[in-house]
Amino acid sequence: MIEQVKKYIEEVEQAGFKKLDEVEAFRIKFIGKKGIIPALFGDFKNVVKEDRKEMGILLNDLKNGVQKKITELKDQLENLQADSSEYVDLFMPVNKEAGSRHPLSIVRNEIIDIFSRIGFNVAEGPEIEDDWHNFTALNFPEEHPARDMQDTFFIEKNPDVALRTHTSSVQVRVMENEKPPIRSIFPGRVFRNEAISARAHCIFHQVEGLYIDKNVSFADLKQTLMYFAKEMFGEETGIRLRPSYFPFTEPSAEMDISCHICGGKGCNICKYSGWVEILGCGMVDPNVLKSSNIDAEEYTGFAFGMGIERITMLKYQIKDLRLFFENDLKFLRQFESAI
Repeated sequence: MIEQVKKYIEEVEQAGFKKLDEVEAFRIKFIGKKGIIPALFGDFKNVVKEDRKEMGILLNDLKNGVQKKITELKDQLENLQADSSEYVDLFMPVNKEAGSRHPLSIVRNEIIDIFSRIGFNVAEGPEIEDDWHNFTALNFPEEHPARDMQDTFFIEKNPDVALRTHTSSVQVRVMENEKPPIRSIFPGRVFRNEAISARAHCIFHQVEGLYIDKNVSFADLKQTLMYFAKEMFGEETGIRLRPSYFPFTEPSAEMDISCHICGGKGCNICKYSGWVEILGCGMVDPNVLKSSNIDAEEYTGFAFGMGIERITMLKYQIKDLRLFFENDLKFLRQFESAI
């Protein structure tokens, strides 16, 4: 019996396997309920007295050797599997499913491209703004009711620090740091404390534009916006300008485009008017120029601003603003062909 146990010890020491299920079979063979080691311990009572000490030592060596061997083999095979998973088979067929840009990114880039063709560059600024850049320098006096037009997310009070409510704040930064002529657009994310619905969201995206130079007129503004509308929505697109009010422009206007869905005949998109509002605009108020140390007697300018979500909804006939923020792949894959 002693010789048989020695053979088992030698077998355990030489054991090696390539699969985890082979290690499990080895474990069952030796230490399973009906395995070799339980059987040997069961027969230990039949060992003659003078051999019991040696037999006991050998049985413990066998048991410990089996447990150690099982642990070593499992660790080796598991590490081998982990290492092999790090390698990529370069000859495997690739997944041919293409990704897609977000529709807001597509339209944002298209707007930038349109204005860049007529000399506008791109400028960006911080999303967390102080009161001066977000309100005061744009002709929003303290306690002025115009401040109530935008429900603001304030971060600090006295002095006011807030999430910017419009990208007009970037206009101020550009005017403070550059000398006319200035011809820039300002795309970016803005924030307003509004209830989320199919037509509104607390986060949205804008593109604003600014042109300051000598002898800039309202006619220049109209021609610039006409060019944009035709490039974005088609050559047959018409525009109309309606008087409006913004603190930072005077005179101010809202711009509508002829509905490209019904061709101006009237539909539910244009509320059967034949026109759809897309942006606000106007001549830069002299007080805004003075706030940025630009001579309002020598220079004039115009500004405009539009919501990227609004343009995207019109361009692709999307009826629910919330779809832009849900990351639904079924929705996003519709725009693969637009890349």
